[in-house]
Amino acid sequence: MPSKYPSYKKIWFPAKRYGLGWGLPVAWQGWVVLVGYLILLLAGMVWLFFKQNAIYYMVYVFAITAVLITICFIKGERLR
Repeated sequence: MPSKYPSYKKIWFPAKRYGLGWGLPVAWQGWVVLVGYLILLLAGMVWLFFKQNAIYYMVYVFAITAVLITICFIKGERLR
């Protein structure tokens, strides 16, 4: 099945049709990024939330979410 996205810019995350943001990944690289984000989120929960302070966990979640959003801006479809 041919892709509807041009080959010169292979996107990892398509834009949502309704609302703001991106949908589920359409490339294996996007899935690696998403699974990596979830693993880091769970590891941070175990390491920071239960053993440290909840504030550290919130800062950690903010930081890795900012990295995920940056990757989506760079490798995702342009938002409408």
